[in-house]
Amino acid sequence: MNKAKFITFEGVDGAGKSTHLSWFVETLRSRGIDVLLTREPGGTPLGESLREILLHQPMHAETEALLMFAARREHVERVIKPALARGTWVISDRFSDASFAYQGGGRGVLVGKLEQLEQWTHGELQPDLTLLFDIPVEVARQRLSNNQSLDRFEQEQADFFEKVRQAYLDRRTKYPQRFALIDAAQSLEQVKASLETVIQALLP
Repeated sequence: MNKAKFITFEGVDGAGKSTHLSWFVETLRSRGIDVLLTREPGGTPLGESLREILLHQPMHAETEALLMFAARREHVERVIKPALARGTWVISDRFSDASFAYQGGGRGVLVGKLEQLEQWTHGELQPDLTLLFDIPVEVARQRLSNNQSLDRFEQEQADFFEKVRQAYLDRRTKYPQRFALIDAAQSLEQVKASLETVIQALLP
């Protein structure tokens, strides 16, 4: 049996990654894989409490980054590492790439500071695969326009999301062996077909 995989889903708000998470997880389970689905910020009781603060309370950009990594440290130690150790695949809705995209690209926190936090929090642990759901910002914002309860990230302006998107693409350029780009502007069925190809490559 292959060792347990750690797979992350990333993308700007409105890219549709959350729509496909459950399908991806259920497809893996239907093929005999033990899978844990989790999310960031969140994944632990403390992480979920911090999530509520992060999504709804205004704060300094560096405070935001510190809280994100604090929640992540708890997540790594209490959820992700134990699951992988027992042979369970972990699928996470966002991980550290989101901090480089949102707090780095969007908020302007220096990349060097984020790299220090990343090394401190989980330097020895990186995803085996990151699925980056990429979409033009105007399409993503159009999708969000139907949502009546947007959090403070989703309420940001287009230029913020352009910076976030570019930061994600920069991460993909930096770590091409880890990233798989998903064209999230396609139809649901086309995106599923892309994910099916990913799953086939993962499984023996």
